[in-house]
Amino acid sequence: MKTIDRRNFFKDLGYMTGGAALLASMPWLKSCTPAAREEVAGRKARVALIGSGSRGQYHIHNLKTIEHAELVAICDDYPVNLEAAHALFPGARTYSDYHELLDQKDIDGVIIATPLGSHARITLDSLAAGKHVFCEKSMALTLDECKSVYDAYSASDRALYYCMQRMYDDKYIKGVQMIKDGLIGEVTGMRCHWFRNADWRRPVPSPELERKINWRLYREHSAGLMTELATHQLEVCNWVAGKMPVEVAGLGDIVYWKDGREVYDSVSLTYRYSDGRKITYESLISNKFNGMEDQILGKDGTVDLTRGVYYLEEDNLVPGMKRLFGEIDTKIFAAVPTAGPSWRPELKSAYTPHPIMEGHVAVNSGESMVSSDADGSDKILAAFCTSCITGEKAENVVEEAYCSTALCLLGNQAMDERRVVTFPEEYKIPYMKF
Repeated sequence: MKTIDRRNFFKDLGYMTGGAALLASMPWLKSCTPAAREEVAGRKARVALIGSGSRGQYHIHNLKTIEHAELVAICDDYPVNLEAAHALFPGARTYSDYHELLDQKDIDGVIIATPLGSHARITLDSLAAGKHVFCEKSMALTLDECKSVYDAYSASDRALYYCMQRMYDDKYIKGVQMIKDGLIGEVTGMRCHWFRNADWRRPVPSPELERKINWRLYREHSAGLMTELATHQLEVCNWVAGKMPVEVAGLGDIVYWKDGREVYDSVSLTYRYSDGRKITYESLISNKFNGMEDQILGKDGTVDLTRGVYYLEEDNLVPGMKRLFGEIDTKIFAAVPTAGPSWRPELKSAYTPHPIMEGHVAVNSGESMVSSDADGSDKILAAFCTSCITGEKAENVVEEAYCSTALCLLGNQAMDERRVVTFPEEYKIPYMKF
Protein backbone atom coordinates (compact mmCIF):
# COMPACT_ATOMS: atom_id res chain seq x y z
CA MET A 1 0.00 0.00 0.00
CA LYS A 2 1.23 3.48 -0.81
CA THR A 3 2.84 5.25 2.11
CA ILE A 4 2.25 8.89 2.99
CA ASP A 5 4.89 11.45 3.95
CA ARG A 6 4.24 12.28 7.60
CA ARG A 7 5.45 15.86 7.14
CA ASN A 8 2.41 16.59 4.98
CA PHE A 9 -0.10 14.28 6.64
CA PHE A 10 -2.07 16.88 8.61
CA LYS A 11 -1.36 19.62 6.10
CA ASP A 12 -3.21 17.64 3.42
CA LEU A 13 -5.71 15.88 5.67
CA GLY A 14 -9.05 15.68 3.92
CA TYR A 15 -7.59 16.28 0.45
CA MET A 16 -5.34 13.23 0.18
CA THR A 17 -6.47 10.10 -1.62
CA GLY A 18 -8.89 8.34 0.68
CA GLY A 19 -9.05 11.37 2.97
CA ALA A 20 -12.84 11.57 2.94
CA ALA A 21 -13.14 7.94 4.01
CA LEU A 22 -10.55 8.48 6.73
CA LEU A 23 -12.46 11.47 8.14
CA ALA A 24 -15.68 9.47 8.06
CA SER A 25 -14.13 6.67 10.13
CA MET A 26 -12.15 9.02 12.40
CA PRO A 27 -14.41 12.08 12.67
CA TRP A 28 -12.43 13.69 15.50
CA LEU A 29 -9.81 14.66 12.89
CA LYS A 30 -12.12 17.20 11.22
CA SER A 31 -10.67 19.94 13.43
CA CYS A 32 -7.22 19.23 11.95
CA THR A 33 -8.15 19.78 8.30
CA PRO A 34 -7.04 22.78 6.22
CA ALA A 35 -10.65 24.00 6.25
CA ALA A 36 -10.72 24.00 10.05
CA ARG A 37 -7.43 25.87 10.22
CA GLU A 38 -8.75 28.46 7.81
CA GLU A 39 -11.87 28.94 9.96
CA VAL A 40 -9.85 29.99 13.02
CA ALA A 41 -7.14 31.93 11.20
CA GLY A 42 -6.47 35.23 12.94
CA ARG A 43 -8.51 34.29 16.02
CA LYS A 44 -7.31 33.24 19.45
CA ALA A 45 -8.59 30.72 21.99
CA ARG A 46 -8.05 32.18 25.46
CA VAL A 47 -7.07 29.22 27.60
CA ALA A 48 -5.94 28.66 31.18
CA LEU A 49 -3.85 25.88 32.69
CA ILE A 50 -4.86 24.15 35.94
CA GLY A 51 -1.98 22.04 37.21
CA SER A 52 1.51 23.26 36.34
CA GLY A 53 3.72 20.25 37.05
CA SER A 54 5.85 18.55 34.41
CA ARG A 55 2.95 17.65 32.12
CA GLY A 56 1.36 21.07 32.52
CA GLN A 57 4.64 22.72 31.59
CA TYR A 58 4.87 20.43 28.56
CA HIS A 59 1.48 21.77 27.45
CA ILE A 60 2.77 25.33 27.85
CA HIS A 61 5.59 24.56 25.40
CA ASN A 62 3.06 23.19 22.91
CA LEU A 63 0.74 26.18 23.36
CA LYS A 64 3.58 28.46 22.30
CA THR A 65 3.58 26.76 18.90
CA ILE A 66 -0.20 26.98 18.34
CA GLU A 67 -1.03 30.16 16.41
CA HIS A 68 -4.68 30.26 17.48
CA ALA A 69 -3.96 29.85 21.23
CA GLU A 70 -3.34 32.40 23.95
CA LEU A 71 -2.44 31.31 27.49
CA VAL A 72 -4.02 33.86 29.83
CA ALA A 73 -3.81 32.17 33.24
CA ILE A 74 -2.03 29.44 35.21
CA CYS A 75 -3.24 27.86 38.44
CA ASP A 76 -1.58 25.56 40.98
CA ASP A 77 -1.78 25.15 44.75
CA TYR A 78 1.90 24.13 44.87
CA PRO A 79 3.96 27.37 44.61
CA VAL A 80 7.12 25.70 43.31
CA ASN A 81 5.38 24.40 40.20
CA LEU A 82 3.38 27.59 39.72
CA GLU A 83 6.54 29.72 39.73
CA ALA A 84 8.30 27.39 37.27
CA ALA A 85 5.34 27.46 34.88
CA HIS A 86 4.95 31.22 35.15
CA ALA A 87 8.61 31.64 34.21
CA LEU A 88 7.81 29.85 30.94
CA PHE A 89 4.94 32.24 30.21
CA PRO A 90 5.33 35.43 32.28
CA GLY A 91 2.37 37.14 30.62
CA ALA A 92 -0.18 34.77 32.17
CA ARG A 93 -1.98 35.62 35.41
CA THR A 94 -1.45 33.22 38.31
CA TYR A 95 -3.94 31.67 40.74
CA SER A 96 -3.71 29.24 43.64
CA ASP A 97 -7.44 28.40 43.68
CA TYR A 98 -8.95 27.05 40.47
CA HIS A 99 -12.44 28.22 41.50
CA GLU A 100 -11.23 31.83 41.29
CA LEU A 101 -9.77 31.12 37.85
CA LEU A 102 -13.09 29.65 36.63
CA ASP A 103 -14.84 32.91 37.62
CA GLN A 104 -12.82 34.87 35.05
CA LYS A 105 -14.90 35.85 32.03
CA ASP A 106 -11.98 36.20 29.62
CA ILE A 107 -11.18 32.46 29.71
CA ASP A 108 -12.72 30.30 26.97
CA GLY A 109 -11.27 26.96 27.97
CA VAL A 110 -9.18 25.26 30.64
CA ILE A 111 -6.46 22.63 30.41
CA ILE A 112 -6.43 20.27 33.40
CA ALA A 113 -3.09 18.61 34.19
CA THR A 114 -3.60 17.71 37.84
CA PRO A 115 -3.37 14.30 39.57
CA LEU A 116 -5.96 11.76 38.45
CA GLY A 117 -7.91 11.91 41.71
CA SER A 118 -8.98 15.49 40.95
CA HIS A 119 -9.80 15.12 37.24
CA ALA A 120 -13.52 14.50 37.64
CA ARG A 121 -14.13 17.23 40.22
CA ILE A 122 -12.30 19.96 38.27
CA THR A 123 -13.84 18.86 34.96
CA LEU A 124 -17.37 18.99 36.38
CA ASP A 125 -16.74 22.40 37.95
CA SER A 126 -15.26 23.73 34.70
CA LEU A 127 -18.18 22.55 32.57
CA ALA A 128 -20.60 24.06 35.09
CA ALA A 129 -18.70 27.36 34.81
CA GLY A 130 -19.29 27.34 31.05
CA LYS A 131 -15.72 26.57 30.05
CA HIS A 132 -14.52 24.26 27.33
CA VAL A 133 -12.29 21.59 28.89
CA PHE A 134 -9.15 19.70 27.94
CA CYS A 135 -8.18 17.15 30.58
CA GLU A 136 -5.25 14.81 30.87
CA LYS A 137 -5.97 11.10 30.80
CA SER A 138 -7.43 9.17 32.41
CA MET A 139 -11.00 10.40 32.79
CA ALA A 140 -11.45 9.71 36.52
CA LEU A 141 -10.39 7.58 39.47
CA THR A 142 -13.65 5.62 39.77
CA LEU A 143 -16.34 4.31 37.45
CA ASP A 144 -18.99 6.40 39.23
CA GLU A 145 -16.95 9.54 38.54
CA CYS A 146 -16.53 8.53 34.88
CA LYS A 147 -20.29 8.17 34.49
CA SER A 148 -20.94 11.52 36.22
CA VAL A 149 -18.56 13.31 33.86
CA TYR A 150 -19.97 11.58 30.80
CA ASP A 151 -23.53 12.51 31.76
CA ALA A 152 -22.56 16.12 32.46
CA TYR A 153 -20.77 16.41 29.13
CA SER A 154 -23.72 14.86 27.27
CA ALA A 155 -26.02 17.51 28.75
CA SER A 156 -23.60 20.37 28.05
CA ASP A 157 -22.93 22.45 24.96
CA ARG A 158 -19.24 22.76 25.91
CA ALA A 159 -16.41 20.85 24.21
CA LEU A 160 -14.52 18.28 26.27
CA TYR A 161 -11.27 16.65 25.23
CA TYR A 162 -9.10 14.04 26.93
CA CYS A 163 -5.47 13.74 25.94
CA MET A 164 -5.78 10.47 24.04
CA GLN A 165 -2.94 11.58 21.81
CA ARG A 166 -2.64 8.37 19.80
CA MET A 167 -5.93 9.36 18.14
CA TYR A 168 -4.01 12.34 16.68
CA ASP A 169 -0.69 10.57 15.99
CA ASP A 170 -0.27 10.27 12.22
CA LYS A 171 1.42 6.87 12.26
CA TYR A 172 -1.40 5.44 14.40
CA ILE A 173 -4.06 7.05 12.22
CA LYS A 174 -2.59 5.70 9.00
CA GLY A 175 -1.74 2.34 10.58
CA VAL A 176 -5.28 1.77 11.85
CA GLN A 177 -6.67 2.81 8.47
CA MET A 178 -4.44 0.25 6.74
CA ILE A 179 -5.53 -2.45 9.19
CA LYS A 180 -9.19 -1.69 8.55
CA ASP A 181 -8.49 -1.78 4.80
CA GLY A 182 -7.29 -5.39 5.16
CA LEU A 183 -3.51 -5.02 5.16
CA ILE A 184 -2.96 -7.89 7.62
CA GLY A 185 -6.14 -9.81 6.96
CA GLU A 186 -8.52 -10.65 9.77
CA VAL A 187 -7.31 -9.29 13.11
CA THR A 188 -6.91 -12.25 15.46
CA GLY A 189 -5.40 -10.66 18.55
CA MET A 190 -3.70 -7.65 20.12
CA ARG A 191 -0.55 -7.54 22.22
CA CYS A 192 0.58 -4.47 24.16
CA HIS A 193 3.22 -3.87 26.78
CA TRP A 194 4.97 -0.95 28.45
CA PHE A 195 8.19 -1.53 30.41
CA ARG A 196 10.26 1.00 32.31
CA ASN A 197 13.01 0.82 34.91
CA ALA A 198 12.39 3.61 37.40
CA ASP A 199 10.68 3.95 40.77
CA TRP A 200 8.21 6.65 39.60
CA ARG A 201 9.33 8.84 42.51
CA ARG A 202 10.10 12.54 42.49
CA PRO A 203 12.18 14.41 45.07
CA VAL A 204 10.19 15.57 48.11
CA PRO A 205 11.48 18.68 49.95
CA SER A 206 9.57 17.81 53.16
CA PRO A 207 7.69 14.69 54.37
CA GLU A 208 4.23 16.30 54.41
CA LEU A 209 4.46 16.74 50.63
CA GLU A 210 5.07 13.05 49.89
CA ARG A 211 1.55 12.22 48.74
CA LYS A 212 1.12 15.53 46.96
CA ILE A 213 4.26 15.14 44.86
CA ASN A 214 4.33 11.35 44.51
CA TRP A 215 0.59 11.04 44.01
CA ARG A 216 1.00 8.30 41.39
CA LEU A 217 2.01 5.85 44.12
CA TYR A 218 -1.09 6.19 46.32
CA ARG A 219 -4.59 4.94 45.63
CA GLU A 220 -6.37 8.02 46.92
CA HIS A 221 -4.95 9.88 43.91
CA SER A 222 -3.92 7.22 41.40
CA ALA A 223 -4.92 3.95 39.75
CA GLY A 224 -1.31 3.10 38.95
CA LEU A 225 0.07 1.59 35.78
CA MET A 226 -3.34 1.03 34.25
CA THR A 227 -4.56 4.62 34.12
CA GLU A 228 -1.09 6.12 33.67
CA LEU A 229 0.04 3.86 30.82
CA ALA A 230 -2.43 1.19 29.73
CA THR A 231 -5.23 3.65 29.01
CA HIS A 232 -3.55 4.75 25.76
CA GLN A 233 -2.89 1.22 24.58
CA LEU A 234 -6.31 -0.21 25.42
CA GLU A 235 -7.93 2.68 23.53
CA VAL A 236 -5.96 1.75 20.41
CA CYS A 237 -7.06 -1.89 20.67
CA ASN A 238 -10.73 -0.89 20.89
CA TRP A 239 -10.19 1.54 18.00
CA VAL A 240 -9.00 -1.37 15.86
CA ALA A 241 -11.59 -3.85 17.12
CA GLY A 242 -14.48 -1.41 16.85
CA LYS A 243 -15.93 -2.73 20.09
CA MET A 244 -15.31 -3.35 23.78
CA PRO A 245 -14.05 -6.45 25.59
CA VAL A 246 -16.71 -8.23 27.63
CA GLU A 247 -14.46 -9.42 30.46
CA VAL A 248 -11.00 -9.12 31.99
CA ALA A 249 -8.76 -11.20 34.23
CA GLY A 250 -5.34 -10.36 35.57
CA LEU A 251 -2.70 -10.39 38.27
CA GLY A 252 -1.03 -7.39 39.85
CA ASP A 253 1.73 -7.25 42.45
CA ILE A 254 4.33 -5.04 44.06
CA VAL A 255 7.36 -7.06 43.02
CA TYR A 256 10.37 -4.77 43.31
CA TRP A 257 9.62 -1.27 44.56
CA LYS A 258 8.67 -2.17 48.13
CA ASP A 259 8.88 1.41 49.36
CA GLY A 260 5.46 2.03 50.84
CA ARG A 261 3.65 2.55 47.55
CA GLU A 262 0.09 1.27 47.23
CA VAL A 263 -0.17 0.70 43.46
CA TYR A 264 1.19 -2.31 41.62
CA ASP A 265 4.60 -2.13 39.96
CA SER A 266 3.88 -5.25 37.86
CA VAL A 267 0.64 -6.07 36.04
CA SER A 268 -0.41 -8.75 33.58
CA LEU A 269 -3.95 -8.89 32.15
CA THR A 270 -6.06 -10.50 29.47
CA TYR A 271 -9.10 -8.74 28.01
CA ARG A 272 -11.52 -10.91 26.04
CA TYR A 273 -13.92 -9.78 23.31
CA SER A 274 -17.22 -11.53 22.64
CA ASP A 275 -15.77 -13.17 19.50
CA GLY A 276 -12.88 -14.69 21.45
CA ARG A 277 -10.17 -12.25 20.37
CA LYS A 278 -7.99 -11.04 23.21
CA ILE A 279 -5.78 -8.19 24.31
CA THR A 280 -2.78 -9.32 26.30
CA TYR A 281 -1.37 -6.47 28.37
CA GLU A 282 1.74 -6.38 30.53
CA SER A 283 3.60 -3.60 32.31
CA LEU A 284 6.31 -3.38 34.94
CA ILE A 285 8.69 -0.66 36.01
CA SER A 286 11.77 -2.61 37.08
CA ASN A 287 13.06 -3.62 33.61
CA LYS A 288 13.02 -1.59 30.39
CA PHE A 289 14.45 -4.11 27.90
CA ASN A 290 11.21 -4.57 25.96
CA GLY A 291 10.21 -0.90 25.99
CA MET A 292 6.75 -0.15 24.65
CA GLU A 293 4.82 -1.84 21.86
CA ASP A 294 1.28 -1.74 20.50
CA GLN A 295 0.99 -4.74 18.18
CA ILE A 296 -2.05 -5.68 16.13
CA LEU A 297 -1.88 -9.31 15.01
CA GLY A 298 -3.59 -10.54 11.85
CA LYS A 299 -3.68 -13.77 9.89
CA ASP A 300 -1.58 -12.16 7.14
CA GLY A 301 0.71 -9.92 9.14
CA THR A 302 1.45 -7.73 12.16
CA VAL A 303 1.34 -3.96 12.60
CA ASP A 304 3.57 -2.40 15.23
CA LEU A 305 1.88 0.96 15.63
CA THR A 306 4.44 2.19 18.15
CA ARG A 307 7.24 2.05 15.60
CA GLY A 308 5.16 2.81 12.53
CA VAL A 309 5.99 -0.43 10.72
CA TYR A 310 4.22 -3.57 9.57
CA TYR A 311 5.36 -7.12 8.82
CA LEU A 312 3.75 -9.56 6.40
CA GLU A 313 3.58 -13.29 6.98
CA GLU A 314 4.10 -14.03 3.30
CA ASP A 315 7.47 -12.27 3.31
CA ASN A 316 8.84 -15.41 4.97
CA LEU A 317 7.64 -17.89 2.36
CA VAL A 318 10.48 -19.47 0.36
CA PRO A 319 10.46 -22.03 -2.42
CA GLY A 320 9.61 -25.32 -0.80
CA MET A 321 12.48 -27.52 -1.96
CA LYS A 322 15.17 -24.89 -1.32
CA ARG A 323 14.00 -24.39 2.24
CA LEU A 324 13.44 -28.08 2.74
CA PHE A 325 16.94 -29.06 1.67
CA GLY A 326 18.36 -26.42 3.99
CA GLU A 327 16.39 -27.84 6.91
CA ILE A 328 17.52 -31.39 6.12
CA ASP A 329 21.14 -30.30 5.83
CA THR A 330 21.08 -28.68 9.25
CA LYS A 331 19.30 -31.76 10.66
CA ILE A 332 16.34 -29.77 12.02
CA PHE A 333 13.94 -32.44 10.71
CA ALA A 334 14.22 -36.14 11.49
CA ALA A 335 11.66 -36.99 8.81
CA VAL A 336 11.22 -35.41 5.40
CA PRO A 337 7.75 -34.06 4.49
CA THR A 338 6.87 -34.86 0.90
CA ALA A 339 3.59 -33.05 0.23
CA GLY A 340 2.97 -29.45 -0.80
CA PRO A 341 4.62 -27.10 -3.32
CA SER A 342 6.04 -24.82 -0.64
CA TRP A 343 7.08 -25.00 2.98
CA ARG A 344 5.39 -22.56 5.34
CA PRO A 345 7.25 -22.06 8.61
CA GLU A 346 5.03 -22.04 11.70
CA LEU A 347 7.69 -20.57 13.98
CA LYS A 348 9.07 -17.07 14.06
CA SER A 349 11.89 -16.20 11.70
CA ALA A 350 13.28 -12.95 10.32
CA TYR A 351 10.53 -10.57 9.21
CA THR A 352 10.95 -7.63 6.87
CA PRO A 353 9.75 -4.29 8.31
CA HIS A 354 7.71 -2.07 6.00
CA PRO A 355 7.12 1.60 6.91
CA ILE A 356 3.58 2.83 7.39
CA MET A 357 4.62 6.32 6.30
CA GLU A 358 7.47 7.90 4.39
CA GLY A 359 10.04 10.09 6.11
CA HIS A 360 11.23 10.20 9.70
CA VAL A 361 8.79 8.69 12.20
CA ALA A 362 9.10 9.66 15.86
CA VAL A 363 9.18 6.53 18.04
CA ASN A 364 8.30 6.73 21.73
CA SER A 365 10.60 4.50 23.79
CA GLY A 366 8.11 4.70 26.65
CA GLU A 367 10.72 5.79 29.18
CA SER A 368 9.62 9.40 29.72
CA MET A 369 7.14 10.16 32.49
CA VAL A 370 6.10 13.35 30.72
CA SER A 371 5.81 12.99 26.95
CA SER A 372 7.34 12.07 23.63
CA ASP A 373 8.01 14.39 20.72
CA ALA A 374 5.56 14.26 17.80
CA ASP A 375 3.21 11.84 19.59
CA GLY A 376 0.02 13.72 18.75
CA SER A 377 -0.17 15.73 22.00
CA ASP A 378 0.36 19.00 20.16
CA LYS A 379 -2.26 18.13 17.54
CA ILE A 380 -4.99 17.25 20.03
CA LEU A 381 -4.24 20.40 22.05
CA ALA A 382 -4.50 22.47 18.85
CA ALA A 383 -7.81 20.75 18.08
CA PHE A 384 -9.08 21.74 21.53
CA CYS A 385 -8.12 25.36 20.92
CA THR A 386 -10.04 25.21 17.66
CA SER A 387 -13.11 23.99 19.54
CA CYS A 388 -12.73 26.84 22.04
CA ILE A 389 -13.18 29.23 19.11
CA THR A 390 -15.83 27.39 17.08
CA GLY A 391 -17.71 25.74 19.96
CA GLU A 392 -17.77 22.42 18.09
CA LYS A 393 -17.38 19.20 20.04
CA ALA A 394 -14.88 16.60 18.88
CA GLU A 395 -16.70 13.41 17.94
CA ASN A 396 -15.79 10.24 19.86
CA VAL A 397 -12.91 11.63 21.96
CA VAL A 398 -14.84 11.66 25.25
CA GLU A 399 -16.39 8.30 24.46
CA GLU A 400 -13.02 6.70 23.69
CA ALA A 401 -11.59 8.13 26.91
CA TYR A 402 -14.55 6.78 28.86
CA CYS A 403 -14.16 3.31 27.35
CA SER A 404 -10.41 3.04 27.94
CA THR A 405 -10.62 4.43 31.47
CA ALA A 406 -13.39 1.99 32.35
CA LEU A 407 -11.30 -0.91 31.08
CA CYS A 408 -8.33 0.22 33.15
CA LEU A 409 -10.41 0.50 36.32
CA LEU A 410 -12.04 -2.88 35.70
CA GLY A 411 -8.57 -4.34 35.15
CA ASN A 412 -7.52 -3.07 38.57
CA GLN A 413 -10.66 -4.58 40.07
CA ALA A 414 -9.90 -7.95 38.47
CA MET A 415 -6.36 -7.88 39.88
CA ASP A 416 -7.46 -6.74 43.34
CA GLU A 417 -10.17 -9.40 43.58
CA ARG A 418 -8.26 -12.16 41.73
CA ARG A 419 -11.25 -13.01 39.54
CA VAL A 420 -12.71 -12.54 36.06
CA VAL A 421 -14.67 -9.28 35.91
CA THR A 422 -17.48 -8.81 33.39
CA PHE A 423 -18.28 -5.30 32.15
CA PRO A 424 -21.07 -3.98 34.42
CA GLU A 425 -24.36 -3.04 32.80
CA GLU A 426 -24.71 0.17 34.82
CA TYR A 427 -21.56 1.67 33.27
CA LYS A 428 -22.34 0.93 29.64
CA ILE A 429 -22.97 3.93 27.38
CA PRO A 430 -24.69 4.03 23.94
CA TYR A 431 -21.34 4.41 22.14
CA MET A 432 -20.17 0.98 23.24
CA LYS A 433 -20.42 -2.14 21.14
CA PHE A 434 -19.68 -5.57 22.60
